[in-house]
Amino acid sequence: MSPSPDDQGMRLQRSSRDTAALIPRLTAWLATQLPAGADPALTLGSGIDSNGMSAETLTLTLTWREDDRQRAAELIARVVPAPGDFPVYEHYNLPHQFEVMRIVAAASNIRVPRVRFLEPTGDVLGTPFLLMDRVDGLVPPDVMPYTFGNNWLFDATPEQQRRVQDSTIETLAALHAIPDAATTFAFLAPSHPGAGLLERNLNRARAWYEFSVRDTGTSPLVERILKWLTDNLPEPGETVLSWGDARLGNVMYRDFVPVAVLDWEMATLGPRELDVAWMLFGHRVFHGIAETFGLPGMPDFMREEDVLDAYAAYSGVRLGDLTWYTMFAALNYAVVFLRAGGRQIHFGEMERPGDIEVLLHHRSIVERMLADLGA
Repeated sequence: MSPSPDDQGMRLQRSSRDTAALIPRLTAWLATQLPAGADPALTLGSGIDSNGMSAETLTLTLTWREDDRQRAAELIARVVPAPGDFPVYEHYNLPHQFEVMRIVAAASNIRVPRVRFLEPTGDVLGTPFLLMDRVDGLVPPDVMPYTFGNNWLFDATPEQQRRVQDSTIETLAALHAIPDAATTFAFLAPSHPGAGLLERNLNRARAWYEFSVRDTGTSPLVERILKWLTDNLPEPGETVLSWGDARLGNVMYRDFVPVAVLDWEMATLGPRELDVAWMLFGHRVFHGIAETFGLPGMPDFMREEDVLDAYAAYSGVRLGDLTWYTMFAALNYAVVFLRAGGRQIHFGEMERPGDIEVLLHHRSIVERMLADLGA
């Protein structure tokens, strides 16, 4: 019998924090941010555990008084993990996330949640947090992956699935069309060394891997990826705003079109290919995991030729060879898997494996890619 997905570590604990205990402190802080006499009150909803793992995500209902009227807002709180809770990233820059979402909303028709409050110091809850409006819609689940079936996207008609695919690529093209990105989003340029933005992004990913291996130990497979990427750095195209984590699980849909683009923690500056390859590879990974469990997956969804055709139609730019950018996506996915598995070990959800590369759910895909490249 094949192991169940739960046995493979796909249920993830994110925090040891008592979220209910945060409400009094958060309510008192909001009283200092809202108009005098607002008398805010917060109600904690359920957490969000089917997508993402990098930050704690809470649903909140806020009520307050303003202009002699009772007001209410449905909010999402994104809270940086406590240092002892095995954070995914070494550094979380919530001010950058807050600012990029604010600018994208102002500079384009891309739908992002309205950001309302930012607390960057950690003085209130122990770590920084931001509050943004909650948007109603559906997200392709990560846990279990949407390719496993029994969810709205898998069960949709081929026409509806194509609508999701094309409307998402249209959104990506619109994001890349925001003018003068290098200046407008200059604060997102990686601080790591490098002769250009692409090398600086590579060195940012390298530093993230080096942070990860302090806990998990090194991965020979990841180091092969890093060597190939370093030895084959291409000439980058034009600089655009790169979402950084451009995948279906970070988009909320209604009627099979995006109503919110989420999770800007990895936003950066770089060529268009970074996001397009990332989106393609993300689906490839989830389809591969489904096949591992003997499931059919979604082989006709997010095919590379279809995505590139749609991107060319919406952006006017025909992208070429994505090999380097696909391998770069594989590198970053490897670090995500190492951190996710390391967190499960940390919380006692799984035993530490003898071979740390068992944590790399895309291992077979990457091994085939490297073999095809002779690397």
